[in-house]
Amino acid sequence: MEILNYINGEWVKPNVAEHADVINPATGQVIAKTPLSSKADVDAAAQAARAAFDGWRRTPVNDRVQYLFKLRNIMREHGDEIAKLITEECGKTFEEAKAEMVRAYENVEVACGMPHMGKGEFVEDIAPGIDELMIRQPVGVCATIAPFNFPGMIPFWYLPYALAAGNTYIIKPSEKVPMTMQYIFKLIEQVGFPKGVVNMINGAKEAVDGILEHPIIRAVTFVGSSKVAKYVYATAAAHGKRVQAQGGAKNPVIILPDADMEMTTRIVADSAFGCAGQRCLAVSLAVTVGESKNEFTELICDAASSRVVGYGMDAGVQMGALINSASQQRVEQLIALGASEGAGVPVDGRGARIQGFEGGAFVKPTILSEVQPGSEIAKTEIFGPVLSLMHVNTIDDAIQLVNSGQYGNQASLFTSSGNAARRFRYEAEAGNIGVNIGVAAPMAFFPFSGWKDSFFGDMHGQSTDAVEFFTQKKVVIERWPKEWTRKF
Repeated sequence: MEILNYINGEWVKPNVAEHADVINPATGQVIAKTPLSSKADVDAAAQAARAAFDGWRRTPVNDRVQYLFKLRNIMREHGDEIAKLITEECGKTFEEAKAEMVRAYENVEVACGMPHMGKGEFVEDIAPGIDELMIRQPVGVCATIAPFNFPGMIPFWYLPYALAAGNTYIIKPSEKVPMTMQYIFKLIEQVGFPKGVVNMINGAKEAVDGILEHPIIRAVTFVGSSKVAKYVYATAAAHGKRVQAQGGAKNPVIILPDADMEMTTRIVADSAFGCAGQRCLAVSLAVTVGESKNEFTELICDAASSRVVGYGMDAGVQMGALINSASQQRVEQLIALGASEGAGVPVDGRGARIQGFEGGAFVKPTILSEVQPGSEIAKTEIFGPVLSLMHVNTIDDAIQLVNSGQYGNQASLFTSSGNAARRFRYEAEAGNIGVNIGVAAPMAFFPFSGWKDSFFGDMHGQSTDAVEFFTQKKVVIERWPKEWTRKF
């Protein structure tokens, strides 16, 4: 597949010398090359988006969402093709890829409610003959800097809401996984958006900096590591932009003795090892409380060692590869770090070799036991299929442990006690809370939250937060004296 930019309704081959290899994680083979677009390419997209903005914002909102209905339908019709591309370039299983796209479709569906969500407010006669109203207007040209781990879903946390609200848009996919969005933009082309309303730039840091610094681009969204999220937030804000920057995570789960251990184990294993642990809501720390330790440890070790790892398109495979060999090496080094700090490794996924896919970036599910609070492995986001086990005596100790972390993306509790659940929901310092849930991913009609170093900004992706982010409020105060109106 040739990777091109999409600017002003045209496919454009950027005039660049540098390209990044796109690797099939399961084979290690190069399957495409991403052109590393320049700031001049970003400027071309921004100019096209600005030229299209006035006509698009004046398009009635009921008409704008018709394009989104059509986009949702055409993506669903080609869902398997999209999922196959996700598996080929991202490494996850075909079923995981299909599930990813369901969340994308759901966000398009919610954004189609913009005629209701984008309504303003009106108060008549705030004083004699004076009315006051608040209206929403689009921000302008907006952009998304997308990550590698959900190449089909995450751009749709933002894109449909921005378009429905009357903004024009630029997407920069991760240079590691450009093929999915390349295919989706071919579907976008079939939808027939006016030229310049939706644009795509492929590239790496120069393209990112071009987006962050460009004076035409008024709002930027990002998902990735906390280090880069801080950079994106600071740089974009310094250039006067609105910013949503989703960062990293170290998601804990607390397991009380009264939890259903078989259900808990199944759900925690799916969370920790699903998508090879490469998702911002993956459980990374399992904190057993009191008598839950022995039973849960035995069950989770069995679940980890029995998980089927391989090529994501093969039947029966439960976990695919990491994104590339560099990520594989990093995860294996972090497992070694945990062991050097005194953690046990009852299930060791290092050195994984999958028959027929010996060149793949595979790490099998790994369990680190007796991990100590404050250790480096307890604080570092691994972003791989590694679950660290800790133990405390009371729920008070467990909540304190959860709240001591620098991240606040997700925290979960497994229990049959309503009182414990309510207390945890109230006290846990994280933006997404799960009770007997392993991946507390909000539905599209709720915001995707995040606290502490897991998020930089105010408004989150999805739902009403996205509406707030992609619109600016205008308050109008009008005087219409009654004696004037009586003349007519």
